[in-house]
Amino acid sequence: VGLMMAAYVAGGVSGGHVNPAVSLAMVILGKLKIWKFPFYVIAQFLGAFAGAAAVFGIYYDAFMDFTSGILSVTGINATGHIFASYPARHLSVLGGFIDQVVGTGMLVLCILAIIDGGNIGAPKGVEPLAIGLIIMAIGVSMGLNCGYPLNPARDLGPRLFTALAGWGMEVFSTGEYWWWIPVAGPMVGGVLAAIIYYLLIELHHQRHDEPEKPHVIVG
Repeated sequence: VGLMMAAYVAGGVSGGHVNPAVSLAMVILGKLKIWKFPFYVIAQFLGAFAGAAAVFGIYYDAFMDFTSGILSVTGINATGHIFASYPARHLSVLGGFIDQVVGTGMLVLCILAIIDGGNIGAPKGVEPLAIGLIIMAIGVSMGLNCGYPLNPARDLGPRLFTALAGWGMEVFSTGEYWWWIPVAGPMVGGVLAAIIYYLLIELHHQRHDEPEKPHVIVG
């Protein structure tokens, strides 16, 4: 719902990008000018950082009551996972990387289909709702391993905030230095999704200046 509202708020100005992996896919497909990409990423990172700061401020008293002022990433009173992703005990580094590549790849692939004017798409104004449903579906089906971060800015921004707010550098070292997985994995997934969508779908759209050929059904 938060992603959906963000798209409705900022969609008319920037396209509602809140994910660097999505922005990179748009750059690769020529839908976003490359010089804008760094500015989008900086804004996405700052937005996620500010969101984490807001959550911490609103629930500061609850944090202090629950942890007795000892903010930790691991242990029975761990609270770092509220802000950023951490791997489940069963998850390996390679498994986590694959999880993020596949999850983000599916997200970006579906987003590209929804906003593609040459495809079936979604009714105007309903695109954010459709994308929100994609996020929900991925979360329900792929959240077990590491909480489906799928977004480098959404994970790294809050992680940096927790490092500065009292959780310390443990937020980067925990899980065999897990922090880079939800940064690199989604970017790779976004690139692969852009390539796959272009080669298998967008490249085969019927050109508007060409007459549509009749479909022959055999059998």
